[in-house]
Amino acid sequence: MTKDFDFDEPIDRRGTHSSKWDAFSGRLGAYPEDTIPMWVADMDFRAAPAVNEALRWAADHGVHGYFGDFGDFHRAFLDFMERRHRWRGQEEWLITTHGLVNAIGLCVQAFSEPGDGVAIFAPVYHMFANTIRANDRRAVESPMKNVQGRYEMDLEDLSARIDDRTKMVMLCSPQNPGGRVWTEEELLAVIEFCEERDLILISDEIHQDLVYPGAKHRVTMNVKPSAADRIVTLLAPTKTFNIAGGLTGVVAIPNEELRARFEKRKAASGALAPNRLGLLVSTAAYAEGDAWLDALVPYLQASRDRLDAVVAEIPGLRSMHLEATYLAWIDFSETGLSFEEIDERLRTHARIAVNPGPSFGPGGETFMRFNFACRRAILDTALERLAATFG
Repeated sequence: MTKDFDFDEPIDRRGTHSSKWDAFSGRLGAYPEDTIPMWVADMDFRAAPAVNEALRWAADHGVHGYFGDFGDFHRAFLDFMERRHRWRGQEEWLITTHGLVNAIGLCVQAFSEPGDGVAIFAPVYHMFANTIRANDRRAVESPMKNVQGRYEMDLEDLSARIDDRTKMVMLCSPQNPGGRVWTEEELLAVIEFCEERDLILISDEIHQDLVYPGAKHRVTMNVKPSAADRIVTLLAPTKTFNIAGGLTGVVAIPNEELRARFEKRKAASGALAPNRLGLLVSTAAYAEGDAWLDALVPYLQASRDRLDAVVAEIPGLRSMHLEATYLAWIDFSETGLSFEEIDERLRTHARIAVNPGPSFGPGGETFMRFNFACRRAILDTALERLAATFG
């Protein structure tokens, strides 16, 4: 129990049409029945009370037509961003999307042409490269440096990889996987890199609220406001408040010309009407979810520390110390095992479903990503299995 929110409450998610709990064998391959799913990035915790109250209100009202009038949502979002991140955008900058993967696809379509390059820092969230390639663009993957277990962007490497058909840089901030929270100096360097080469900077900040003490997230636009005309910021309540099923994203585009290009692509996709329930629960979360979020982060921090301590005692395994996110990034390189052997042991012996590191691109070949946003008893069972399998 953390304050008034019980993150240790047993909640059976099987049979609820959960991607995480009901679909992993179909997505990742066959697993034993007692497998613990630690893959897709949603949490096993009950949502903030305000979220479920909004759903109850909608059910009691009983009419579920198209959503209209974004005023309450925009006010709640902008107030939350000012309260939590000292960023005050303008309502006219905001465009709602069906989640942020949808937003990534629309950015690729709006700001580049088939055959153009989109630069990313690897390893990174797999839907960056997947979406770029699905739109017939080139994913220009710049491997990050792993400096004493901490990722750093390599702008010299990126400079050598881009060409005159590279149109934009896509940044994950905070970074997934690896959990880096970029410093102001690092963000400024990326912004100025884009300015010098006339590139658009897409900053995906979906994990901005899941940052641990000792690190501080900086909204990219705040770092150099004079460069805001080339920055497109992707934001969402979905990771923060565990409402991914609501498929609600917010794209902030100060540049009027870029915003018009984005809105044109959105219109061409036919995805004009938002998910009504997603907007209702997102508004409630932004307006009334602070206390729940303030209780969640210390719980996740304790789980992160528990995982780090156990992994440190397992021969050949190292976890990257996260500054943000609930997605542990564990390196198996010193086990001497091949990726196939590691995958087999996790699947059949440890009986844990994880995201394979190679799917995140160059630099992920020896890693696996573990989602520890579950109740502590499940985490402890998974860690016991991991230690028994590789110890």
